Order: sequence, then C-alpha cells, then structure tokens
Amino acid sequence: MSSGIGERSGGVMGIGVRETGVLETIGDTPLVRLRGVVPPGCAEILVKVEGRNPTSSMKDRMAQAMIARAEGDGRLCPGDTVVEYTGGSTGASLALVCAAKGYRLHIVSSDAFSEDKLVQMAAFGARLTLVPSEGGLITKSLILSMIETAEELGRRPGTYWTDQLTNTDSITGYHAMGEEIWAQSGGRVDAFVQSVGTAASLRGASAPLKRRNPELRVVAVEPAESAVLSGRRPGAHRIEGIGIGYPPPMWDPALVDEIIPISTGDAEEMARRLAREEGLFAGTSSGANVLAAIRLGRRLGPGARVVTLLVDSGLKYLTTDVYRRPLPH
Repeated sequence: MSSGIGERSGGVMGIGVRETGVLETIGDTPLVRLRGVVPPGCAEILVKVEGRNPTSSMKDRMAQAMIARAEGDGRLCPGDTVVEYTGGSTGASLALVCAAKGYRLHIVSSDAFSEDKLVQMAAFGARLTLVPSEGGLITKSLILSMIETAEELGRRPGTYWTDQLTNTDSITGYHAMGEEIWAQSGGRVDAFVQSVGTAASLRGASAPLKRRNPELRVVAVEPAESAVLSGRRPGAHRIEGIGIGYPPPMWDPALVDEIIPISTGDAEEMARRLAREEGLFAGTSSGANVLAAIRLGRRLGPGARVVTLLVDSGLKYLTTDVYRRPLPH
C-alpha cells in the first residue's frame, strides 16, 4: 500500500519539493494588518512586509527587473561588470542578482549609509567605492557626487551602468507588488502610501491598484528636512533610500493626490515602535511610511483601508542610531 508521499512529482526523496533558484524567491511577501501603533478612530492600516525578500528589501524586485531587461535587449552581456550608485539596499539587491547570474558588480556608495548595508553588498561579492559625506548626512551634493562617480565607471569597456534614478525598467519590477496587494487585500484598497527615492516603487505598485480602483488615493512620503516634492528647499536628513534633494527623473506629480513630509526623528521612533508593539522589524523609511499612513488614516476614518510598505528589514540598520543603543545591564 502506498503512503502517497512518493507519488508527488518533482520531489526530493519523494517529498514533493520543487527545485528553485534564489531569484524565484523574490516577491509574494505577506500583507499584515497593524494593530498596536494604530490609534482609535483610524482607518485600517495594512503593510506589505518586503523584508521577507532574499536580501530583506523590496529592491530585489527592481534589481531583477533591470538586469533581466538589460540582458534581453543586449545592453548587458556575459562577462560584463554592472555599475551602480546606491545607499545600500539597491546595491545588495543588485549584488544578489549578479551573484546568481555570474556578473561582476561595482557599487558607488558612501559612509552616510548603514554599515550593515555596505557589509551585505560586499558579502555578495560587490566591489565598493565610497564617497565621503558631510558628517554622515544625506545631502543633494552627496547624491550628485555618487552619480558622477558611477557615470565615470560606467564609461569603461565591458560595463553596464544601471542608473537607477532614470532606469524605467525598474518600474516594471514593482507591478507584481501591486497585483499581490490587490489579491491579498481581497480587492479592497482605498489608499496607497509610499516614500519616494527613485519614485519607481510608487509608480510601479500603484499602477495595477489604480487600474482596478480608479478612486485610489496615492500618497507620496518624503523627509520633512528635505521636502523638495512639497516645494521646499533641500536639506540634510537620515532617512536612507529616499529624499535625494531634488525631484527624481521618474517622479510624476500627476500620479499623486497628496505628499506627506515626515521628519527623521519621527520616522526613527515609529520604526522602533513597530518592533516593540507589532513585532515587525523595519528601517527608517518604513517608519515614515507607517506614520504617513496613520496621519492619512485618521482623516479617512475607520471605514477606510490604507496600504503601505515596510520596504526593508531593521537588520540593515543595526549599526545606525535607529537601533544602536546601550544594552541594559
């Protein structure tokens, strides 16, 4: 008599396990309802836990899309070196994809960004060039210097510069995220909130949501200290991955209904609250997202549903001021 275990196809030792490559584990992240940090009278707040991706970041989605598109049209060839400027999460994601596909990777970053991210990029085999910052702060001049360095490296023979701020291939990498949100929410999303770095994730995820719900409210988040999308002057801040000091090339103001600035200190505190009160370990831009979603949710009221992103894991920020505090004796 058969037990039925060995009758499944594609199994390892008859247990029905399908072989997959690491890139197939990107996406399909959970959608979780927040409870502890959400005040009474607020809309329902749901978060997409993107820290469940292989490098603990949503950027795995866009890195995979950029490399696949470049391979498909011949911009990236076997043996080439990929070049990019990044605060860290895109670099780690590109490093993962390049390691899986056999490409070399040269990353331009800075000491303004988490050491955890720099270590992660190097662990995947990336070569790093670090541009010094002004006191560890993220500024417009730092971003422009990083871009200039990457552009110079990208002119070398046998290199492909992904240039994330202008590369629209990255937008398609986030379409699946929007589809996942719609399916996981049961087809009910009233508002989508996301912080703006390149603007690719805001555009990519909101597109399928807006197609299914034309009344969807799309809200962008930026650092209060550098609220250029809101028409203010650029400034220095510590919310990694967003707020480059000028409107990114892929920014489309017609897409959004509202922009909510969040200060670094408030974003950091919400990130810590998410860990303590929700058991969700995330980075600073995730804290900004949740705080903006709550501010919106208070106005929309209990009958509404707001979705936002926990864009990466708090494990990328262990050595930063967000979580690095004296341990109790």
